[in-house]
Amino acid sequence: MSNDRAFFSCQDVHAYYGESYIVQGVSFELNEGEIVALLGRNGAGKTSTLRTIAQIGVPALTQGEIWLNGQPLHTMKSYEAARLGVSMVPEDRRIIQGLSVEENLQLAQIAEPIGWSLDRIYEHFPRLAERRKQEGTTLSGGEQQMLAVARALARECKLLLLDEPYEGLAPVIVQEIERIVRSIKELGITTIMVEQNAVAALKLSDRAVILDMGQVVFDGTAKEVLDNEDLRHQYLAI
Repeated sequence: MSNDRAFFSCQDVHAYYGESYIVQGVSFELNEGEIVALLGRNGAGKTSTLRTIAQIGVPALTQGEIWLNGQPLHTMKSYEAARLGVSMVPEDRRIIQGLSVEENLQLAQIAEPIGWSLDRIYEHFPRLAERRKQEGTTLSGGEQQMLAVARALARECKLLLLDEPYEGLAPVIVQEIERIVRSIKELGITTIMVEQNAVAALKLSDRAVILDMGQVVFDGTAKEVLDNEDLRHQYLAI
């Protein structure tokens, strides 16, 4: 595996929560503009892998290298990774209470490098434009997810990490989030998406990486997973 060729790469990454060995030698690569679905059963280590890439708190990286566009993320703090363009949308969205939609977006742009302008965000997220003065935490679940993604794009985003973007959303809202992810793909933003709705994630992804017990058990095209019933049953229970 060579960070000279890949836009993004994890190389033999190991990470712990305290004494719990969570990420056990994960390796995979992405080309610029690709979307990869990071899949697996509950407890497989998917969210832990995302958090390790973003260098957010625990789990703690103990071995391995993580590269983005030739830069060593594994040597950085979370704010340094963010400055390089790593944006994570966590499962709980973390909309800031007491701030309006627009204030949540403006807060993301306090420090350089700035990404999308507010006008561009509202063009791609018209529902947020309609609710720009509404307190962010009073939005519906789907609208909060839109705000969380928009907030990530408000900073310069080279690698977008989406953790369970469809969690708890009604099917009609899932379709709206899918539209947003599809537009992100068309814009060429490299994306890693963790999602329990594996079929939905695979339909939007170029490739799939499947984890089991903190290790990579499959790395290939999304179509290979969709076409392989035995693989889906064994590792994804679908």
